[in-house]
Amino acid sequence: MRILISGASGLIGTALTNSLTASGHAVTKLVRREAAEGEFTWDPAGGKLDASAFDDCDAVINLSGVNIGEKRWTDDYKRALLSSRVDTTELLAATMAALDRKPTVFLSGSAVGWYGDRDDERLDELSAPGTDFLSDLCQKWEAATTAAHEAGIRTVHLRTGIVLSARGGALKKQVPLFKLGLGGRFGSGHQWQSWISIDDEVGAIKHLLSSDIHGAVNLTAPNPVTNIEFTATLAKVLHRPAVLPIPMFGPKLLLGSELVEALLLSSQRVLPTALQRSGYEFKHETLDAALRDTLKRR
Repeated sequence: MRILISGASGLIGTALTNSLTASGHAVTKLVRREAAEGEFTWDPAGGKLDASAFDDCDAVINLSGVNIGEKRWTDDYKRALLSSRVDTTELLAATMAALDRKPTVFLSGSAVGWYGDRDDERLDELSAPGTDFLSDLCQKWEAATTAAHEAGIRTVHLRTGIVLSARGGALKKQVPLFKLGLGGRFGSGHQWQSWISIDDEVGAIKHLLSSDIHGAVNLTAPNPVTNIEFTATLAKVLHRPAVLPIPMFGPKLLLGSELVEALLLSSQRVLPTALQRSGYEFKHETLDAALRDTLKRR
C-alpha cells in the first residue's frame, strides 16, 4: 500500500513508519519543516496542504497532536491541544473528500480520554463519552473526520490508551524513578489504567488498514489494570520495591491540578471489543509480559 502519515516523528508514528516500511509499504510523511525525499510540507494552521501529497495514496494515517502531558493546561495550551488535533484532521478530511481519486481508508487519532473518569465501569466503543476537557477534545477530534466519512472513505477513530515503550511516553519517565526505588502509586491507586504495548499499537493500526472495520476502535490491551497493579508489576519486573505513594502536591504544583487529575488520577477501564471482534490477536495481553518484553529492548 501507499500510505500518507501525519505525526510520523512521534513515538507511535516513528515505530509505525519503521514497521510499515519493513513490511514493504510505501510511506510518505507530512511535515511542517522543509520537506526531504518522501515528504510533503503542510501548514495546518494556515490551511495549506498540497493535494498532490495524496497522489496514488491508498490510506491516510493521522497521528498529529501536541503532547497532552508536556505542559500545564493554561487556556493558551488548551487551545494548542485542540487546534493541533482538530485543525489538522479537518484539513486532511476536507482535502481527501475533494479528490477525484480518494484513499480508501482514513485512520485518525483519538484517545481513551473520550470516556472521561468512569471509576470501575467497563467501557467499550458503545459507551457514552465523558464530560471533562479531554473528553470534549476527543469528541471534537473525532467529529473533525466527518468530511472524509461523508465522502465514502472508511474512517476509523484510534482511541489509544497508555502506550508502553521504553523509548518514550509515560513509561520512559517512570523507569528511572522505579530503578531508584522511588516509584509508587498515584493517589489511592484504585484508578484503572488502560494500556497497550507499542508493538500492539503498531500491530493494531496495521491490522485496521486492511480490515473492514470503521468508526471507533479502542486501542488498549484486553486486561487493563489498576494503578496499584501497574505499580506493583513494574516494580517486580525491575526488581525494586514500590511501597510508598507518590505525593501529588509536586506534580500538581508543576503541571496544575486539572492535568494531574485527568492524566494520573482519572479511571478508565477500557476494553478492545471492536478490535478483538475484527480478529486482531494481541502480542501482549498481560502487563507483565508487555513490560518484560518492552524493557529488555531498552
